[in-house]
Amino acid sequence: MVARAHTVAFQGVDARPVEVQCAVSPGLPAFSIVGLPDKAVSEARDRVRSALSAMAIALPSKRITINLSPADLPKEGSHFDLPIAVALLSALEIIPADAAESTVALGELSLDGSLVPVVGALPAAMTAASDDRMLLCPRASSAEAAWVDATQVIGAGSLGDVVRHFSGQSPLPAAQPGEVNLTPSARDLRDVKGQERAKRALEIAAAGRHHLIMIGTPGSGKSMLAARLPGILPPLTAVEALETSMIQSLCGLLDEGGINRTRPFREPHHTASMAAIVGGGKGAKPGEISLAHNGVLFMDEFPEFPRTVLETLRQPIETGEVMVARANAHVKYPCRFMLVAAANPCKCGYLTDPSRACSRAPGCGEDYLNRISGPLMDRFDLRIEVPPVEFTDLDLPPSGDSSATVAERVQNARAIQANRFQETPHLRQNADAEGKVLEEIATPDAEGKELLLKAADRFGLSARAFHRILRVARTIADLERSANVHRSHVAEALSFRISARVMA
Repeated sequence: MVARAHTVAFQGVDARPVEVQCAVSPGLPAFSIVGLPDKAVSEARDRVRSALSAMAIALPSKRITINLSPADLPKEGSHFDLPIAVALLSALEIIPADAAESTVALGELSLDGSLVPVVGALPAAMTAASDDRMLLCPRASSAEAAWVDATQVIGAGSLGDVVRHFSGQSPLPAAQPGEVNLTPSARDLRDVKGQERAKRALEIAAAGRHHLIMIGTPGSGKSMLAARLPGILPPLTAVEALETSMIQSLCGLLDEGGINRTRPFREPHHTASMAAIVGGGKGAKPGEISLAHNGVLFMDEFPEFPRTVLETLRQPIETGEVMVARANAHVKYPCRFMLVAAANPCKCGYLTDPSRACSRAPGCGEDYLNRISGPLMDRFDLRIEVPPVEFTDLDLPPSGDSSATVAERVQNARAIQANRFQETPHLRQNADAEGKVLEEIATPDAEGKELLLKAADRFGLSARAFHRILRVARTIADLERSANVHRSHVAEALSFRISARVMA
């Protein structure tokens, strides 16, 4: 007789179903696990044996074989402990076989039988729901999994709780979803003195999810402006929150099982490796661009990042997903993020400051910014120069709108876009529009089209740049609640695209 239980193996944000088969047969006493397990899975036999011993359950003097099917799918992680134990208990007729087969289980076992929380409970719950099974997991991981209301989630504190639940001695209650977290930003745009043009660029970028690069001298406020971007972004929608939380669940970033409605804001250091930014390493884990999915990826000191890392960003920016290809795994992660980059104009940083002479100008600035390739620079919808703030301006009272006021305008613009793209689920913001859809929503009036064609001819704009200007113009029109794109909208979009010092 072969007893069966079910669990999952993670491939990116997808949880692939795995059947755990247990056979107890005559022969020399042995406990073997087959089915392409990694080291952590192979060590599960010792943890399971110790946990059963702590419950005064002795293994029979027979040959115990655990098969993880499909056998050609790599199995990684300690979450296989609990399903292996459930299949073994079913084979020993300690728990009912039908109960084990109708359950997807995951969890790590301590030597005393207690269950340790594991990552990936939310994607596992999605798979359990699609297979019409219940999910059994550690109690500390159950709150995040309970957000999938299409299946029942049971959280157990120990293997003994699991036995008593399945035997009917002490049924465990269904888990409840964690708290919805919406952390308001304490940083206000009004804290930034001056820089009204940069604030306007932030508003447009937030409204349409446009990529933005800021170039300016050290201390001009580039990082300060970027840090205030989360305060003007709208909360995650229900669909976006689930997508983002599935990635965070794989990385163990969900706090006490709560779903976060605040958009991610990731700011990796410029010494980060390609695997850290794009994804990879052991198990092909998600990188910063995937952790910034539906949020912001802020890359300060942009030219200081390794050239290979910067060039790798080009495809994810266009497609909204990244394929992490390794010899033993090809994993796809979503990465629809808004890239905000900050850079100095040259190595010393004071190329554009007339009060500080640079002996190597203008070659210093050209060499420094040439670290950013033309194709990558072409992908920035908004390019602005952030000039230094005069000391006398620091004593002036706060100017401009507060973050709350700007956030309201951004929210209204995003609501217009949500209504516009409701028939095309793969499109969410203006930055996603392309082809025929872009022509329908962003074709300017006659005067605007004439201005755009003249600018394209005068500055030699690429087709990509032409379309990105249309997207920005459409966002500016949405901020003004204008149904059509006019010349003024095109002119402002062009002003953020064409700059003597920022053009690549």
